[in-house]
Amino acid sequence: MVSADVYAVAPHASCGDCSGYTSSAGWMYQLLVESLLGLQLQGARLRPLPMLPAQWPGFSLTYRFGVTEYPIELRQSSAADCQQQVSLDGVLQTTAEVLLVDDGAAHRVDIECRCQP
Repeated sequence: MVSADVYAVAPHASCGDCSGYTSSAGWMYQLLVESLLGLQLQGARLRPLPMLPAQWPGFSLTYRFGVTEYPIELRQSSAADCQQQVSLDGVLQTTAEVLLVDDGAAHRVDIECRCQP
């Protein structure tokens, strides 16, 4: 949960209040998941458009679509001009996106950002 208010006056100094009445949690989600990690959901299609710092080797997370969990791992090299390869359950996708299905089965997404030498 994201703090909406952080108090500076005793006896509550450094204490935070919940974000249930603000949009701060939604903005934090949008900043981190959609902008930085670049996981763009369009209908049932998940398109990775990461904006990670060049020194980050990648990330892993579990994305939930309905009741179905999609473990996602993205690996990137340090060069700036990269092409993406996206695999779903070990099958290379023809486009840089994944069609999500809410079937409760185990699915895995691997994304490689490969750079031209």
